[in-house]
Amino acid sequence: MTESPNTPQQPTDSEQTAIRKEKRARLLEQGTEVYPADLTRSHTLSEIRAQWGHMEAGEETQDVVTTGGRVVFIRNTGKLAFATLQDGFTPDDNGERLQVMLSLAEVGEEALAAWKSDVDLGDFVHVTGRVIVSKRGELSIMASEWRMAAKALRPLPVMHKDLSEESRVRRRYVDLIVRDEARDMVRKRSAITRAVRETLYGQGYMEVETPILQLIHGGAAARPFETHINAFDIDMTLRIALELHLKRTMVGGADRVFEIGRVFRNEGIDSTHSAEFTMLEAYQAWGDQKTIARLIQDIIVASADAVGSRQVETAKGEINLDGEWAWLPFFPALSERLGEEITPATSAEVLRKFADANEVEFDPKWDEGKLAMELFGDLVEPGLIQPTFVFDYPTIAQPLARDHRTEPGLIEAWDLIIGGVERGTGFTELIDPVIQREVLMDQSKRAKAGDEEAMQYDQDFIEALEYGVPPMGGLGLGIDRLIMLLTGVGIRETILYPLLRPTSG
Repeated sequence: MTESPNTPQQPTDSEQTAIRKEKRARLLEQGTEVYPADLTRSHTLSEIRAQWGHMEAGEETQDVVTTGGRVVFIRNTGKLAFATLQDGFTPDDNGERLQVMLSLAEVGEEALAAWKSDVDLGDFVHVTGRVIVSKRGELSIMASEWRMAAKALRPLPVMHKDLSEESRVRRRYVDLIVRDEARDMVRKRSAITRAVRETLYGQGYMEVETPILQLIHGGAAARPFETHINAFDIDMTLRIALELHLKRTMVGGADRVFEIGRVFRNEGIDSTHSAEFTMLEAYQAWGDQKTIARLIQDIIVASADAVGSRQVETAKGEINLDGEWAWLPFFPALSERLGEEITPATSAEVLRKFADANEVEFDPKWDEGKLAMELFGDLVEPGLIQPTFVFDYPTIAQPLARDHRTEPGLIEAWDLIIGGVERGTGFTELIDPVIQREVLMDQSKRAKAGDEEAMQYDQDFIEALEYGVPPMGGLGLGIDRLIMLLTGVGIRETILYPLLRPTSG
């Protein structure tokens, strides 16, 4: 945003707001509608640019258009006023800008004076006029009449630098007005989400919606948010995953099903974690971990194509999403990093020594599986820059995955690591209700012993599995982390309105 170069020292924001409220009151007293509802457009600013953008400097037409937009630049002279209007942004553009000119000869003395006294940066105005090109080559509308469309009572930042990073997040609506990058992020997120959906639709998946409020939380190892429903006078939680209800849907006969939904985890908030975020979960009958791995690769490649390139520049180097993605077995990779063979049978005592030697923090109560995962996450995962499926995890990693068909102590599951960060997970689903009952009972015991991330025992889910469900593969993909990968920004920028600590006062 910019003011006229001849603009004197600006009043404070509170002073400007008071001035604008006075203008609003004056206009209403004069009988001027400040927020009219009867205004329409013959063309958007983008349509004007597309239809007449070929015109050359000094060229004029008799074509008359009616349009409108937000005022983002004003320069008033004696008999002529200039303004730049900004259109709303769409999936196809970032919000076109177009110059409007108001001359004494075209609009008359009263209308020009009203413009100069009433219009401020941020206001929405409605104009009618001829399409011309100025002598300087600027496609413009030479207005014959104008009306106030919506009076802005708060001033916009004069320059981008006047909006701090914290302010951008807290007042995202202002950020969207003044920064092209903010609008572009919304458009990219929309394009990526659309690409995810279209990939799934193209492979025969059906989208469903499942409950956010749940009596029993499950589907992930995470601490839930708790709430209370007055109608039933019972405590409930916000979901931490989409999994268990989607699997119920598979029991009911769905062949391929997915959901893109908000999930909530009452855990830490940092540059890669948010208390609420968007997940994709998808399940395919007659599939397994390999089937679902091909699906997630298709989804990520399609998302990259939607916003740019399959070669993604990051602080850790260029990531190539083309070609075959690597598969890395968990225990051999950890063994190579530690310089000693590590297996599912390696004791917790040995793993604690490795953790101490490598300055990896751990809880003394952790068992060998949890310790192995912590070591891998700290020592191996950050170095996996190119797309890599880490597989053959210890059993503790995924209580809802089936045991490995041939390797005791392992499960058929993978984590997809790209750029040193987990982007998604997938596994061959555990569908045996007897074993699943045992696993969830063990999780319930962990919860009672103080493990806040352990799952609760869900009897209804077990009963659903007892009706029978075909073999299947399932995946989870963090939409926010996918967007972070493809755009190179932090999670607070990818989420339009992230949860923030309240300001004092």
